[in-house]
Amino acid sequence: MEEAGQKLKRVRERLRLKYREVEEYSTRIARARGNEEYIVALSRLSDIENKGTLPSLFRLYSLCAIYKLDLSEVLSWYGISLSNLPADSALAEIPVTHLADFTVEEGEFQSPISIEPGLDIKKTLFLSRFIQRWGKLPLMFLNHLDLKNQRYGLIGTDDWSMYPILSPGAIVVIDETRRRVVNSGWNNEFERPIYFLETRVGYACGWCALRENRLTLQPHPASACDPESFDFPNEIDVIGQVTEVAMTIDPSERRRQR
Repeated sequence: MEEAGQKLKRVRERLRLKYREVEEYSTRIARARGNEEYIVALSRLSDIENKGTLPSLFRLYSLCAIYKLDLSEVLSWYGISLSNLPADSALAEIPVTHLADFTVEEGEFQSPISIEPGLDIKKTLFLSRFIQRWGKLPLMFLNHLDLKNQRYGLIGTDDWSMYPILSPGAIVVIDETRRRVVNSGWNNEFERPIYFLETRVGYACGWCALRENRLTLQPHPASACDPESFDFPNEIDVIGQVTEVAMTIDPSERRRQR
């Protein structure tokens, strides 16, 4: 807190503002807002700067307005990062369905912002191999994940093998630590593990069954695709298990793709 107060003090000194001037300007703000809580008195400002006293929200607002500072930046000086707000909200498990009113800027995560030219999105791809550079893009509720160190797959726009569970064009997150194919242990199709695999001619994504050295790639029955069988591990490798997915649920968009 003392460091935050010292930062506010240095800003005030750079602006060549005296304590009394800050008090006067904050009084004007209080009059405009109709609330005396906005006033930053001389003694209070001294305590904020020199004793590490925590300012109220109203006084902090006044100081930001007077010093022309971004409120979210000043909050970070006090150890409060608004970018953590969406992820921290997930810790409060509200039982009823509700809206989340966070703005897009309040959450960021590492995401690829440049993809290798010539990438054919019609085919299912191991997307991580095509990423050239990373940057921060806003996406709420995912900033608790270390996505830069995850592996990605892109379900090709011509790949309907796991539809409707995975739509063509979906981006999946792959856990490379889960490479062992399990043949049982689920109660329904939504619990059954989905694997991302590399064959000698490309990539595939689907359910798997392993019997001795034969791995069967099982598509979703609704897809009308046929199962495929491979000599394992000579003809196919398991990259990992799909743990996250981002895809459209707009029926008109799906019809257009098909």
